[in-house]
Amino acid sequence: MAEAGPAMSELNEGLAPAAEALVAARERSRRFLSGLELVKQGAEARVFRGRFQGRAAVVKYRFPKGYRHPALEARLGRRRTVQEARALLRCRRAGICAPVVFFVDHASNCLFMEEIEGSVTVRDYIKSTMETEKSPQSLFALAETIGQVLARMHDEDLIHGDLTTSNMLLKPPLEQLNIVLIDFGLSFVSALPEDKGVDLYVLEKAFLSTHPNTETVFEAFLKSYSAASKKARPVLKKLAEIKKLRPNGIKRLAQGCIMLQVVQPAFECCFIQCGVTGSIR
Repeated sequence: MAEAGPAMSELNEGLAPAAEALVAARERSRRFLSGLELVKQGAEARVFRGRFQGRAAVVKYRFPKGYRHPALEARLGRRRTVQEARALLRCRRAGICAPVVFFVDHASNCLFMEEIEGSVTVRDYIKSTMETEKSPQSLFALAETIGQVLARMHDEDLIHGDLTTSNMLLKPPLEQLNIVLIDFGLSFVSALPEDKGVDLYVLEKAFLSTHPNTETVFEAFLKSYSAASKKARPVLKKLAEIKKLRPNGIKRLAQGCIMLQVVQPAFECCFIQCGVTGSIR
């Protein structure tokens, strides 16, 4: 026990330079971000527009949350930043359009990505089309394309985690319907039909609530997904089961736990089940 004091002192002295370097790196990132244009402010991250090595780029910065324990905050921020970068790379390897990852800053949880210049969100495209065409039939081709893209993503066992029409871009020329998937911050890898079914359920609820009178468009999407995916049958079966369970507020978390979903107010907590840390949202 007498030797514990000097040993601990030496350990602290060894860690001090690393801690100082981390603080310095975060300060450099803060100064860099202050010179960029803020594009979007979300609950989990801020998105900036700027340039990286002379190329048009967006920077996604996961800022610290004061309500979380610092250790949990550091773990979640780093994990989600790395997960998103890996998901984008996985998409591109599978032939799915996604932004190029330029750089991952682990110190400040910043993700530097390609900016899809001239793009519009699928949400805005559908809204504009419905306002001008007054009929959902003109969106069937778009629904078919989205179905093919998400079928390929799920066949790669990649779960997006936050599928909405705001997280899909159309890059120019818009008439070619080239879909770019973005915002993989809640993504993970899973071969389970339940996880893919939840992914589709999230999209269905977001789609129909954001775009009224487009039920036939979503049906066209499901038909396209079913035709394009090699694993569609069990996934769509699970989707039907989830839609029956969902009114009771049951949410199957990605990590394999069944938890009660609390909708309002949204909050996060840390729980342990077989050594798994997750969040309730």
